[in-house]
Formats: sequence, structure tokens, C-alpha cells
Amino acid sequence: MLRAILLSTVALATPAFANNVFVSNEKGNSVTVLDSETWEVITEFPAGNRPRGITIAPDGSKLYVCASDDDLVRVFDAKTFEELPSLPSGPDPELFVLHPSGNPLYIANEDDNMVTVVDTETRQVLAEIPVGIEPEGMAISPDASVVINTSETTNMAHFIDTETFEIVNNVLVDQRPRYAEYTSDGSKLYVSAEIGGTVSVIDNAAETPSIIKKITFEVPGVLSEWLQPVGVKVTKDGSRVFVALGPANRVAVIDGETDEVIEYLLVGQRVWQLAFTPDEKYLVTTNGNSNDVSIIDVESLEVIKSVQVGQQPWGVVVAPDS
Repeated sequence: MLRAILLSTVALATPAFANNVFVSNEKGNSVTVLDSETWEVITEFPAGNRPRGITIAPDGSKLYVCASDDDLVRVFDAKTFEELPSLPSGPDPELFVLHPSGNPLYIANEDDNMVTVVDTETRQVLAEIPVGIEPEGMAISPDASVVINTSETTNMAHFIDTETFEIVNNVLVDQRPRYAEYTSDGSKLYVSAEIGGTVSVIDNAAETPSIIKKITFEVPGVLSEWLQPVGVKVTKDGSRVFVALGPANRVAVIDGETDEVIEYLLVGQRVWQLAFTPDEKYLVTTNGNSNDVSIIDVESLEVIKSVQVGQQPWGVVVAPDS
């Protein structure tokens, strides 16, 4: 059925592909494609077993999906949605990050405590880097000199040299770190801790990275244990930081200068990951338990729409401008 939908809609999808929004559906084993102008669903296509992490090449040509239960990264043509040869990974790939050039890909393999580095052109494994227990979050510094991995059980952010593939620093954060995100100038790194209920702000300007603040959250009427930070996104100018708060069904809005929470936005159920449109006019959230995405107007800080997607949406990425 999904293939039939795909074949009937590819022609319609192609003209607007530069603004397509791709959502991985963890239980639906699919990717839903939306148009960021109309916010209508264009198509849905199979994406392997338990697709979670999702990203796109800088030129918008290829879509990469962590097929966690297939133990590989599935690759698709981002215009036609045709499946291309997959990339190897270790067991249970969950999240990854691309080098700004589009090659290589750094993959967190949750079940073997490794970060796997894969050449996206030759499809060869370049390195396997031992990290902490249950690696998940991945980020790369703006100058591409350092890759960050967060290990859920070790409760650390590991700083990995991209030339030597060696860990050069470790920063202890709060319990179950899920995601890491740099500011565009590389001066700060935000690391969310799902069970700890905090976001650690790490100063990268010093010789040794260190935590300069821990952001906490409080929503009237919401139990503290429901405030579980997961996805994090920072505007290019660093003025706003957005944090998905999981079962609290809120996105926290943080002042990027003071690192103080300024607002909470009510979205769908179990908000997990976030992605900006290229112009940063909109922020898209994946809401796993309500099977939808919420669209946030970044300037007005208003939730303007929700769109039903596949079963248990997990990750989201927006194609770059062509």
C-alpha cells in the first residue's frame, strides 16, 4: 500500500522537494513527507525496521535513516524517494550526524557502545570509536574538528577528535543525556538529560570544556518527572534555544543569551525531536504518542498547526534550499 502511494505521488512531490519535511515513524516503519509551504502530507514510504534518527545531505540529494532493528543506515534519493544502497553501522543505530561536507557520517550504535564512522560514498567503515554505555546523541562542531557523543548510562558527553578518532575530553552531565547541539559559532554546547530533567550548557571557549549552567524546567500542573528534555535546536543567531520536553507535551523556549526559560509551548503528546525550516520561520516537532507533528511560528512563538503523520513519529529533518 505504501509503495502504491509513493508511486502515485512522486511526480507531485518533486517540484517542492527543496522544502520537504521528512519524519521518521518508529512504529510505522516509514517516513512521512510533508510540504513546508502547505503543511500537507505528500507521501509516506517504507524506511526499514524501527526508523529513528534521520538527516539529509547538505546539498539535499540523499536522505539517511537509522533503521535501528536492521542494524544499518538506509539511504534514499531525497527527490524521488527511491531507496539507494544502504550504509553499514554497528548494532542498533539510533542517532547520527553528518560532516558539514556531507562525508563522513558519525553513527551512535546503542547496543555495542561504539560510534561508527562511515564514508558515505564508498560505504566503508572508517573507524569504530569506543564510548560510554548506550551512546545516543551526536553533534559536530561548526569547524568540524570535534564530534560529540552522549552516552545515556555513563551520563557523559564525549568529545571526539575528527582527525584521530580519539576521545579528547569527557564532561559529566545529568542522568540519561539524549541530545547535543552546538551554537552556530561553536561557543556553547547544549546537552539534554532526559531523566535528570536538565539541559547542561557547556562552555567551549575555555581550554577544557566545562558546564557553566544547568537549565531546569517547571510547568504549573505538570509533574516534575514528566519534564524530560530530549531534542534541542538553537537559532543561527543564538538568540533562542528550543527544547522538547517529552511527556510534558511542551517545548521550552530559552533566551540564548541568559539561558533562562522564557516560555513553554503546548504541542502534541510526547514531543521528541525538532527541526527548523531553512529560513527558521518555522520549527517542526515530532509527537510520538499523538502521531502528529506540531508547527511552531518561531517569531510569534505560537503553535499554528498540527499534522497527522505515521505511527509514533520520532525524528525530523527539513530539506535545505536548492
